[in-house]
Amino acid sequence: MLVSLASQAQPLDEFLEALLAIDRLAVRQIFSRSVDQTDAIALIEQLIVPALEQIGAQWEQGELSLAQVYMSGRICEEIVDTLLPPAKLQRISQPPMAIAVLEDYHLLGKRMVYSSLRATGYEVNDFGRVDVETLVAKVRAERIAVLLISVLMLPSALRIKEVRRQLTLANQHPKLIVGGAPFRFDEQLWHIVGADAMGKTAIEAVGHVSRLLKELP
Repeated sequence: MLVSLASQAQPLDEFLEALLAIDRLAVRQIFSRSVDQTDAIALIEQLIVPALEQIGAQWEQGELSLAQVYMSGRICEEIVDTLLPPAKLQRISQPPMAIAVLEDYHLLGKRMVYSSLRATGYEVNDFGRVDVETLVAKVRAERIAVLLISVLMLPSALRIKEVRRQLTLANQHPKLIVGGAPFRFDEQLWHIVGADAMGKTAIEAVGHVSRLLKELP
């Protein structure tokens, strides 16, 4: 059973403080007090995601260094790598899909969605961290039918509109699913950038993939 964060003596604030101090041992100790392996994804979304969102907001306000942003993300990714489920052996027949982080340094959100999709049975190309031009080129070359983009910062979220514009000019019209902190803060933003859906969590993203695949010609 998942331990309630509200009942923890050392909750999100302590976890955030340990991340910013780049104290791997403290981070793991705080996380281990709250985690039950069967509820790993839920805890990641309750503890790690909010902490990284706060770090992103503080960086945008000039309160943190880029090194703190980068290292906090790497520490969280190390934790998640040990918790997320392995790929499901029985794959689902589907058109090409891909996931990417657009011009941001945090790969955690992308990794969660990627692992959740593979655990569900979907095959997904992982494009990693890319800029607009690289992403458009990869989508065109691999004829991607469903594209998932993860961002942490608002400037990166707004660049998705340029991705959609360039793909449209190239007569490419993949179903586009977006996610990340900017879309949770502004629930209309995904419409503005030209996405077909927005997932607040990894589980929501999987649901959108299932639905949008059915809409493909």
